Amino acid sequence: MKVEIYSDIACPWCYVGKTRFERALAAFPKASSVEVVYRPFQLDPSAPHEARPHREVLAAKFGPQAVAMDQRITDLGADEGIAFDFDTVLENNSLLAHRLLRFALDEYGPEAQVRLKGRLMTAHFGEGMDIGDHEHLTDAAVTVGLDRDAVAAFLSGDELHDEVLDEIDEARQLGITAVPTFVFEGQWAVQGGQETSTFLRVLEQVAKDTAAAAAAEADEDAGACADGVCEVPAADGRTAATGG
Repeated sequence: MKVEIYSDIACPWCYVGKTRFERALAAFPKASSVEVVYRPFQLDPSAPHEARPHREVLAAKFGPQAVAMDQRITDLGADEGIAFDFDTVLENNSLLAHRLLRFALDEYGPEAQVRLKGRLMTAHFGEGMDIGDHEHLTDAAVTVGLDRDAVAAFLSGDELHDEVLDEIDEARQLGITAVPTFVFEGQWAVQGGQETSTFLRVLEQVAKDTAAAAAAEADEDAGACADGVCEVPAADGRTAATGG
């Protein structure tokens, strides 16, 4: 089973959703057969490429209610084992971090990308990391096993810039307008940081549906070949038989 998760590093609900989904995956008996890939999405693609205090940015957007908004997600995060520290959070354009995540996927594989995603979110929301800073991103990547020189060289150029922008555009063309969005097997989409129990039910249902579809296809294929004879459509539309 393949699960593609569209999310933004700068999105606290994406952090909550990631935590709950991973808890569900840990309880899923067939977890070893699930491949998780993170896809890029930007809540604010026009955000400036400079570090700004989160409190100031949120207050400018939402006024006095900004503090209450942060407190709600902080309390919710605490219930999930997430330590949000919005006093230290720095807002920045997330494109560079998304490029690094794509680099991790291409060069090191899905598991490395998942580890990096987790590290970036933990550092961004709890340790005051600037997600637009080359050195900070490099340190985060090295922490999860990526090569320092390779990461530094990648971040110094513009590799994967256009590819990531294309992915973000493709997400919007698919109708994804909010994150996190979890897409299972390219067919079933679940939006939002759902409860762990909900994610577990979805994993179980998708596994059941895909297994049923595979079994039906196998039965259909088996039905075409029986008793040493395989039937195939002839050029004139009639059935032709070939011996086994």
